Amino acid sequence: MTTQTSEQPRTGASTDHVDVAIVGAGISGIGAGRYLRKLLPHKRFTILEARGDLGGTWDLFRYPGIRSDSDLHTFGYEFKPWRDEQSIADGERILSYLRETATENGLDDTIRYHHKVIGGSWSSADARWTLQVKRTDTGELAELTADWIFSAAGYYNYDEGFTPEFTGRDRFHGTIVHPQHWPEDLDYAGKRVVVIGSGATAVTLIPAMADTAAHVTMLQRTPTYILPVPRKDPIANALKKILGDERGYAMTRRKNIAQQKLIWSLSEKYPNRMRRFIRWTNAKQLPEGYPVDQHFNPPYNPWEQRLCTVPDGDLFTAIRNGSASVVTDRIDTFTENGILLQSGRELEADIIITATGLNVQAFGNVPVTVDGRAIELPDTVAYKGLMLSGVPNLAYAIGYTNSSWTLKIGLLCEHFCRILAHMDDNGFQIAHAEVTDEAMPTRPFLDFAAGYIQRVVDQLPKQGDRMPWRTSMNYHDDVRILRKADILDHELHFDRAVAALPSASVSA
Repeated sequence: MTTQTSEQPRTGASTDHVDVAIVGAGISGIGAGRYLRKLLPHKRFTILEARGDLGGTWDLFRYPGIRSDSDLHTFGYEFKPWRDEQSIADGERILSYLRETATENGLDDTIRYHHKVIGGSWSSADARWTLQVKRTDTGELAELTADWIFSAAGYYNYDEGFTPEFTGRDRFHGTIVHPQHWPEDLDYAGKRVVVIGSGATAVTLIPAMADTAAHVTMLQRTPTYILPVPRKDPIANALKKILGDERGYAMTRRKNIAQQKLIWSLSEKYPNRMRRFIRWTNAKQLPEGYPVDQHFNPPYNPWEQRLCTVPDGDLFTAIRNGSASVVTDRIDTFTENGILLQSGRELEADIIITATGLNVQAFGNVPVTVDGRAIELPDTVAYKGLMLSGVPNLAYAIGYTNSSWTLKIGLLCEHFCRILAHMDDNGFQIAHAEVTDEAMPTRPFLDFAAGYIQRVVDQLPKQGDRMPWRTSMNYHDDVRILRKADILDHELHFDRAVAALPSASVSA
């Protein structure tokens, strides 16, 4: 057995061992690698990436206008200032930022591309994971052992997006595209385009295509809350000029965290007032006499599902100038020339884009066993949003659903490194979280009404009704819990390897 250090090449296929195997080279995996490199430089780690490049979402999605719907001063890393003038940034800029982060922190040679984890088995006797890995470029199989797994595989299936069954789909004579698999050669110039959906992808695509297409129609079953925001944050850019990149970034980050919390809190406390405010904002952006309540007044409260942002109100601009329109109706069937709606209206189209969402899967859908016992995720409870009950030495990165994803990732990575440091200092090899109150009430891991979550909620872990089993969605609470509070509590146990100390079960 050879030892793989974080400096060794990423192309080896033989069985080797690392302290931490990070699964995924997206924004979470790169962040995890940087925190390990900075806080625990003696740790050996590798990043296993199934695809041929880093970046995750920002390398995978290639549809027109791809961008973040969170500002990059909070979606970016705390340790690396966002220097671009765009606050709501396009995908290429974000991908460049991630590549810079990897290079600046010496992570390029830790990434093993085309390495897909297809299984993992934990041995308490050896205090070690054995990962089964498949080379996606050659089909070759290999094994890797690790003291810890850090799952940064995201929350959706990279291979396939979600598309409902549409009656008559095969009748349509035009082109049907899911944004997750955007053809490089798709020519939509002068074409009639129908985008099915009203979420973040749809509201990004429509203004990006509207200037070139003959017309773009957003066909939605239910409206979504949509807020116009500045693409460039004038306060952020002013602070950067006055204070410099690092101090200006830090102050902007604090400002935007407070702003996100305020919007969320007001939505929770005063949903009707927020509903009226968003409607008023939309009405100001739309042509006089536009049926706002038909197309921009959702039947649910703000933030029961994710609120969409449109930079500089570009979606509303496209509606005002007539290059885009919104239709709220249900699909009866596809036809040869487009889509027949339940109202009897037919939308003619040359291209139909099914911006109907993602297929959510937890932890890359990798099957794992613990001492020969298969782990079923719905039987586990999330510990601090970082570990799972009954699964030793496995951490994961899941960000916020009500704020910028990466805000939480940094805190989770810090806490993970603190756990590893405690184990090193005290000679422990195993960390496992166990629920002591078997009667503790549980609820869904992600308590979110979005359809992509509700479709799989029964396949995900649970969360409890109290800390440390509650998955916090509040940044300031998490700063206290994950950064400032002691890592030790009576639900997290530390042990030594059974092989080294057969009767040991030492809690700390």
